[in-house]
Amino acid sequence: MPAQPAPPRYPVSVVGIGADGWRGLSDPARAALAEAEVLIGGARQLGLLPPECAGARVAWPSPLRPAVPRLLAEHGERRIAVLASGDPMFYGIGRALAEGLGARRLRVVPHPSSLSYACARLGWPLETTEVVTLVGRPVSRLAAALHEGRRLLVLSADADTPATVAALLTDHGFGPSPLRVLEQLGAEAETCAQGTAETWRRPPGDRLNVIAVECRARPDTPRLGLLPGLPDEAYEHDGQLTKRHVRAATLAALAPAPGELLWDVGGGSGSIAIEWMRAHPTCRAVSVEQHPERTARIARNAERLGVPALEAVTGKAPAALTALAARESPDAVFVGGGLTAPGLLDACWEALRPGGRLVANTVTLESEALLGERHRAYGGELVRLAVAHAVPVGGFTGWRQAMPVTQWSVRKPVGAQADRDDTYKGDDA
Repeated sequence: MPAQPAPPRYPVSVVGIGADGWRGLSDPARAALAEAEVLIGGARQLGLLPPECAGARVAWPSPLRPAVPRLLAEHGERRIAVLASGDPMFYGIGRALAEGLGARRLRVVPHPSSLSYACARLGWPLETTEVVTLVGRPVSRLAAALHEGRRLLVLSADADTPATVAALLTDHGFGPSPLRVLEQLGAEAETCAQGTAETWRRPPGDRLNVIAVECRARPDTPRLGLLPGLPDEAYEHDGQLTKRHVRAATLAALAPAPGELLWDVGGGSGSIAIEWMRAHPTCRAVSVEQHPERTARIARNAERLGVPALEAVTGKAPAALTALAARESPDAVFVGGGLTAPGLLDACWEALRPGGRLVANTVTLESEALLGERHRAYGGELVRLAVAHAVPVGGFTGWRQAMPVTQWSVRKPVGAQADRDDTYKGDDA
């Protein structure tokens, strides 16, 4: 491996700056910039500085992230100040610098973020306003945040973002939502344009903008709640879909937590992985499906339901899991199909992080017998889920029973107990 560059000789000053430029900075921020021998930032930010900031001005190249260690090493013997928009630690360069250098090598001087300015103008409490950034991210992420009555602040990628957001809101049944586009917040040129998503026809304005959304759904818009168990109609599928009530029970057993990674093996329509990711913005998932047309369908469902970062992999398990296991151990694994494939459950169990959860569902007697053997060997919980729906029977109403689902859920022990039970002698031992 190449040697890591030496850290800068002096602590790096990270100074937040707003659209109001130099006049909006505090005395400590001005002092840090005036003392710097090298000033690194975006071209727009560097252009806001007066002549008394005499340090050499270096504009970030594109892409930015890979250039951070190189530029810091190149100027490591000089006093460096890095400019950031608003609060450097809120979707800003401060994160990359802290991860690369450590917090003790930084001196961060924050400025009010554009979100603080926006809430001040709107009279919205910041702590109850949800923030969605579309900077370097697909607009479809916004779909997961759409709930009746919810207030959203959207960080725009450019001047075209407001029209793109308006189109997405309209397409998802939230056309009546009031929009306000706040440009150049904090500057003398600050403006605010208003309208609704379905009537938005305003041409692109300033690229430095924040979009305020008050979510209002049409009366016929399907309700997609926060908890697992979205309506089956929310998914495009070919019949390979974990149905709503079983899906809710399955996600409860998988127990997603922020930042965790799920493997969804035998993805079908991707419903388990999608609702895992909808549980929290930092949840991650990989859906493995052997049929290419279903993999494409999983990607479309993920896009539509606001989790475009779902990774859909075409491949047959367990072979397809080898590369995934080399990359990162999952925190949870769901097996929704192919249980009798030789070595599948073993591969999932071995890859699973200690303390992780494995959940497997089946409707066949052969796979049910396999889950019974695994339950005896590893413990956990074995349950049968039965759902019946009321249907017309002549002029009356009766029950139609869906196929019962057998579910095994288990937590992998931590430490020496994680070793496989030698008494197990299953099909793929």
